[in-house]
Amino acid sequence: MSLLRQEHVHAAAEKYAQHINPAFVRLLGTFGYGRVFVRAEGMTLWDAEGREYLDFLGAFGAANLGHNPPRLLAAIREHLTTEAPSLVHVGPQVHAAELGAALAARVPELPMVMLSLSGGEAVESALKLARAATGRPGLLSCEGGFHGTGFGNLSVMGHGRMRAPFGPLLPGCRRIPYGDLDALDRALGDRAQAAFLVEPIAAEAGIIVPPDGYLRDSLELCRRHGTLLVLDEVQTGLGRTGRLFAHQWEQDAVPDVLVLGKSLGGSVVPVSAALTTAELHRRAFGTAATFDLHGSTFSGYSLGCAAALATLAILDEEGLAERAERAGRRMLDALRARLGGHPLVRDIRGRGLLLGLELGPTRSGLLNRLAPGLVSAVSEKVFGQWLALRLLEEGILCQPASQQWNVLRLEPPLIVTDPEIDRVVDTIARVLGEYRELAPLLADVGRRLGRQLGDGWRFG
Repeated sequence: MSLLRQEHVHAAAEKYAQHINPAFVRLLGTFGYGRVFVRAEGMTLWDAEGREYLDFLGAFGAANLGHNPPRLLAAIREHLTTEAPSLVHVGPQVHAAELGAALAARVPELPMVMLSLSGGEAVESALKLARAATGRPGLLSCEGGFHGTGFGNLSVMGHGRMRAPFGPLLPGCRRIPYGDLDALDRALGDRAQAAFLVEPIAAEAGIIVPPDGYLRDSLELCRRHGTLLVLDEVQTGLGRTGRLFAHQWEQDAVPDVLVLGKSLGGSVVPVSAALTTAELHRRAFGTAATFDLHGSTFSGYSLGCAAALATLAILDEEGLAERAERAGRRMLDALRARLGGHPLVRDIRGRGLLLGLELGPTRSGLLNRLAPGLVSAVSEKVFGQWLALRLLEEGILCQPASQQWNVLRLEPPLIVTDPEIDRVVDTIARVLGEYRELAPLLADVGRRLGRQLGDGWRFG
């Protein structure tokens, strides 16, 4: 029996609903957001109906090179002709060695590399290393932080909704407010913390940029208390913020452990890494009794390493980090110029090509002054998703921050052009121009929900 209640639904949507995630497919039908994307190239996606979309989501930061980047695909094809062994567990892995050296060359202070597949796995690697190297049980992270969905990851997750169904989780895990150095100093005072895990920009919490010097000062506090600073750059790393790594915006902020993932495989194959110092690696895994305490079957597999090496070369040779800095500044300035003073736009922030547009009550507008709680509630539950839907129908793909739905994230591939930025800024300004008060928004949402109900919650 069909779960989608419509006659001509794409077979993939029907099978996804039956076998993968029915609730997700039903949710896509609430407003009619559902699309089945069947082709991708560069900045563009196409759906099964032949409609074209400009991608300003970038696979949540995994597609820094764009979709199916030709140079990366060529490198992968070439690698597949070499007949290199994919998995080797009884000797050094050639491609893993090359990738380790390439990553270490970019962060000489962190010459040891632990390879895995996903960003969540790389975070787990860092947490294991921290406990083993320090002998301490405590793991400190931030409210609003997002570090993956495994059990260890959830233990340091900053969003209660994500943790709640799965407890009890790892003991010894605490959370402090993001960007608060005084709270960090107090939490480190018991000298029980193995690691402080933090993002340079809290992406899923709403693209929150910490105060200047936060990473450097956090490192200094951690050193003072014997705690390791672990930077989760799964989303901010590899050019996204306008530097190869986001911590490079600050001097003397190289962490004890640097976690990378998402775009390291160019969005084509999964690969991730946790970089650390030789001394910390020696303490955790440096003896005949401990050398095999970390790893997995596919860690360091040759195809993933070859793809990561090609990704690093493309980032360097095409100057994509520098391009992201310039393009991000253009987009940020243009959004602020066009939307400054809008009664439902609270803030526009970010760094490089990781920007957030926060929607909610301001001091402008009659309803904002009379019922700011109502405006705030609608913004948090509806406005961000509604704006994303309106943009989708204009041929622009984006989404709110996953844990802060009133913040529209703008995270395009680093190959984005000026005309593409201008098109997106113009479209956002035009759409938001229709909603300078809450009443038109609620009316449009109500009409859409009524239409979707009448269509049996049509998928798209």
